[in-house]
This record gives sequence, structure tokens and C-alpha cells, in this order.
Amino acid sequence: MPQPTDLLAVLIDADNVSPARIGAVLTEIAKYGTASVKRVYGDWTKPNLRGWKDAASEHVIQPMQQFDNTTGKNATDSALIIDAMDLLYTGRFQAFCIVSSDSDFTRLASRIREDGVTVYGFGEVKTPEAFRNACDRFTYLDVIDQPESDAATTALPRKRVPSKELRGDTKLVFNLRASIAAASDEDGWAHLGGVGSLMRKNQPDCDSRNWGYAKLSDLAREIGLFTVLPNPTGGLRVKNGRK
Repeated sequence: MPQPTDLLAVLIDADNVSPARIGAVLTEIAKYGTASVKRVYGDWTKPNLRGWKDAASEHVIQPMQQFDNTTGKNATDSALIIDAMDLLYTGRFQAFCIVSSDSDFTRLASRIREDGVTVYGFGEVKTPEAFRNACDRFTYLDVIDQPESDAATTALPRKRVPSKELRGDTKLVFNLRASIAAASDEDGWAHLGGVGSLMRKNQPDCDSRNWGYAKLSDLAREIGLFTVLPNPTGGLRVKNGRK
């Protein structure tokens, strides 16, 4: 489980993330620990990255300049990967946060995890599955609360997906059923927190907010195929089937 004292390295691909989103992203990252390193990578001579100047200053993010010396080659990605490996070798960090929708970071995420270090990914819905699955947990930028001034298009549902549609989502239902079965006791009950952890291991981008629900308990209840009750020892427990 993440601890407030966990040290995080936050590495941001400016070419793939709007500066208007970064405040909400950092708030989300704060759930996992303390961002002791925050760096954003880009070629700051490009006009389209101009908005990052104020965002980086406001959130105390260190801008890392990388010129695109060759057309068609993304030098920014290479700079981020090199820095990530340098930081990994220090052994200081419990987790890395990679903020990008670029599949080029798939191998980086896998390599960091090979050292037993957690990887949290953040990106848009278009992020390739390979990169999402290479992370321990992947969160879509679209489900993170945005400031009112952010006019970015939302590709994920803000409204709650109704019960009928949830039951028709075979991937979701199968993942929930299988995770409950794996975590359950002899009576078929499982701690909801443990179920959520298993679901994310099976599918790193699994987040109840993707379907418009703030909590997994709300999502499980709405599906209508599971029983969710208070756990005698605290928290909630869940069981396959309606009581």
C-alpha cells in the first residue's frame, strides 16, 4: 500500500500533456506519496509548449530542455528515459509517476518494475494498451477532476453508467468476479480493498471513475450482481451473487 512517506519521481512528457491538467494530476499523485522530484521534458523553443512556463513555475516543476536535433526523432522521450534510469539507480524512490500517453515509455515502465519499484502511469484514453499494462496502475487524465477553466474534451463518461450497461460489460464483470473469488474466504466473502488491488493487477487502468463512480463499492452495488456489506473488522466486504 502507498504510504505518505513514499518518495516519488514525477516525470512529465510536455508534448503529450496539457499544462492545464497538471495541477489535478499532481493532486492525484499526492495520494501515493511525496513528489520529491518533479520534472517536465520538452523543447521549450516550440510555441506550442509556451503554456508550460507558468504551470511549471506554479507547481515547482523543473523544466528540462531538450532540442529536437533531428526531424522525426523525439529527443524529449530519450531525455526522460535517461533521467528515469539515473534516478532509479539512486535507489531513493519507492515509485515513479510517468505522465504521458506515449507508448515509447512501455519498456521504461517495465524496466523500473523489474527493480521492484512501483510505476504509476497517467495519460489519455488513446494511450496504447501496452504502456497501460506495463504500469502497476494507470489513471486516465479524463477521470481526474479538472478545473472549470479546462476546456479539454472529455472522452470518458462523466455520468454514471447505468446498471444494465454495467452488467453488459463482460470484461468488468469477469474481472470483478475473478478478483472476488481469488480473495474470498471459505464463506465466499472478500475484503473490498483487496479485491480492488487484484482488479488493478489484472487490469492496471481499472478505475471505478471510468464508469462514473467515485468508489468501487458504489460500482459493485450498481452492477447488481454482487453483495456489498460492512465488514465486522472494518471496511467493506463483497461476495459474488445477490443476497
